[in-house]
Amino acid sequence: MFLKFLRLEIKSFFRGTSLGINLTMKILRFIGILYFVGCLVGGAFIAFFYVQEEMHQNPLKVVSKFMIVAWIIDLMIKYLWQEIPTQNIKPFLTMNIRKNTLVNYMLAKTFLSAFSWLTSLFFITFSLIALFNGYSIIGTFVWLIGVIALLYLNNFINIFFNGKETLATIIGVCFVIIGSLGYYKIIPVLSYSESVFFSFYEKPYFAFIPVALFVILWWICFRYLRKEFYLDQGLEAKKTVGKTENIAFLNKYGAIGTFINNDIKMLKRNKVTKGVLLGSFMFLFYGLLMFTSSLYKTPAMMMFMGLFVTGGFQFLFGQGYPLLIVHTIL
Repeated sequence: MFLKFLRLEIKSFFRGTSLGINLTMKILRFIGILYFVGCLVGGAFIAFFYVQEEMHQNPLKVVSKFMIVAWIIDLMIKYLWQEIPTQNIKPFLTMNIRKNTLVNYMLAKTFLSAFSWLTSLFFITFSLIALFNGYSIIGTFVWLIGVIALLYLNNFINIFFNGKETLATIIGVCFVIIGSLGYYKIIPVLSYSESVFFSFYEKPYFAFIPVALFVILWWICFRYLRKEFYLDQGLEAKKTVGKTENIAFLNKYGAIGTFINNDIKMLKRNKVTKGVLLGSFMFLFYGLLMFTSSLYKTPAMMMFMGLFVTGGFQFLFGQGYPLLIVHTIL
């Protein structure tokens, strides 16, 4: 049944009215995915051998130490950019298909998103390198399962956070507080992270905890989505009172001012564009890297960092802007 759903979606894609534009965007996304695949796979090699050869430490312990940071970043990325595929499910609700099948398909489809499996490539590559360097087969394999299970938990957490900005903000503030306590060494957050995640390798039975959490959260999400799985309830498009807003001083710039006005409106009304704004703000701190090592203080690296600091917004907003305009027109 799952393969039938996928085949129907593929047919729908190629029969759509905007096939050329959608195909172009898919190709660009595929190129972007290949780039990040190379970065993550290469990063796994660098992380393992740099820690082992230069720092003379256990690479598995060091990665486990920073796993809590990776988990939080993965959750933030999924919350900001990964959307639940509800629109493709709606047509099936009018057919004679069991609701349980549709809900499970929607949950399973979240794992096909690049945001779900890209980070796994780093840990899969890292684990394979560890195996070739004499680490325990069972311990490494179980550690990998435990880590990936925890990362995939973020898919379910993202579903609960979807549409609940207040709750997401509260959780975000809690993460900032915990990070600050760890940074100022009030609470040894990284040490706790190392103890928890490295225990998957030392004591493999601990890995059953994230696997059990994965199964439990799948069941909870299934019950939650099934309860809201109606065209006139959970899947209904949210409607709010329309508001017109106009930034008066932009009118003196003529047509350019009108376009800027429209851009500002689009940035304020969509979850993805709000994520673009947050990502652009985070790019402003990219230049702090040059204070961490003399490697970043060369003229070429300073120019590179300056480009990212000043152009972060254009990188993020510009790649999605053409498609956003086309959808607005259509």
